Amino acid sequence: MVNVGRVRAEYDDSQSLQASDILDFYFASDRRFGSLAAYYTDCTPLKRLDRQKTMKNPLSAEALRQLFLDARTYNSWQDRPVSDEILHQIHELTRMGPTSANCCPARFIFVKSAEAKARLLECVDKGNREKTETAPVTVIVAYDMEFYTKLDQLFPHTNARSWFEGKDEKILDTAYRNGTLQGAYLMMAARALGLDCGPMTGFKPQKVDEAFLGGTTFRSNFLVNLGYGSEEGLFERSPRFAFDEACQLI
Repeated sequence: MVNVGRVRAEYDDSQSLQASDILDFYFASDRRFGSLAAYYTDCTPLKRLDRQKTMKNPLSAEALRQLFLDARTYNSWQDRPVSDEILHQIHELTRMGPTSANCCPARFIFVKSAEAKARLLECVDKGNREKTETAPVTVIVAYDMEFYTKLDQLFPHTNARSWFEGKDEKILDTAYRNGTLQGAYLMMAARALGLDCGPMTGFKPQKVDEAFLGGTTFRSNFLVNLGYGSEEGLFERSPRFAFDEACQLI
């Protein structure tokens, strides 16, 4: 259990909290105050966090390896469960990533139970079934085609809802682009919390929509297996473009 009082007192005394302490405080705040949003209103001492220290210092080499350089797409998984608590923590981090007009169109279905997994396997391409069956969790990353109906809540400073009503092409473009972006945030959040990821698009979206998203305005985008990866069956890392092949300085 995180000692919230200790964390707050140590920050006031030394201003030397580590990122892990701050993250622990976030999650402790969520349990104590009912919502992470309380951090901004009830946790006055931590409102004075030095942003130069907590947001703009480069991450350690170890963190960069975990997030990017050593991170892989896993096909095999250790027999180790993923708790509901860590899934909540993943979402707490994911939801803080930016989207246009804070539209937040992504919707995440965490498939864990044997019954739900069996239904999902019927929708997955043959080559992806074993890795999906053995993964502790598979996330259906979807997007809501009526995301704009929540903009009064999410973007209250103007009538953003009117930007989308009756504009089907703009709705799809915005939902798909920003929902995909949020799916990437989810993967980085999972890696940051010690999990491994196996994203994939080898599935039948229409079948997933029928099996899991019926009666909603959600559409499936891609799947992400989550768990603790096993090196067994891990491919050699594929090549990547060099800077000059993918980038321009103009």
